[in-house]
Amino acid sequence: MVAGICAGVLAAAVLAVGGGDGAGGDGAGGYSMRTDARFAPPGAFVPSAALTYDQELVPAAAWIEVEQRMSAGGATSVRLRVSGLKPGHAYGVHVHRNPCGADPAASGGHYQHVVSSEAHHVNADNEVWLDFTTDERGAGRARAEHSWGFRKGEAASVVLHDRPGSRERAGCFTVPFGWVA
Repeated sequence: MVAGICAGVLAAAVLAVGGGDGAGGDGAGGYSMRTDARFAPPGAFVPSAALTYDQELVPAAAWIEVEQRMSAGGATSVRLRVSGLKPGHAYGVHVHRNPCGADPAASGGHYQHVVSSEAHHVNADNEVWLDFTTDERGAGRARAEHSWGFRKGEAASVVLHDRPGSRERAGCFTVPFGWVA
């Protein structure tokens, strides 16, 4: 297991094409980023950008990959792939505002395009929802597309909730999302 976590930490390299300011540009004015990691418990001997808070649902050494593509106009696509999770389980997954921490609440609330506490703004059009159900091997994937992009410094992680619609956090992955300049 330690070898798997070590390999995951080494594999947590980020592939980013664009400018150094996070907004990026690929010649066409877009941004592309892909990052992956292996989950580890908070305080693990070898730290990881992916933390598990519930090892039954998100076992240590399970894998996660997040990719973001953003056009010059700001339209954003976020893709998620996972493996090694609990087979046949439905997860609620969202982009959150803050990086992951030892305390599951450290990642803050959901990123919202229109920031609001009103219930009608809590939806897949205003937030990035990546809910999925794992297959018999514990693998899953999801994709969300929006005509808008993230604001600088306001999208920092992907949180796996124990089920769709739940507030319980089973895992968290700190992600270097790009933003609209």
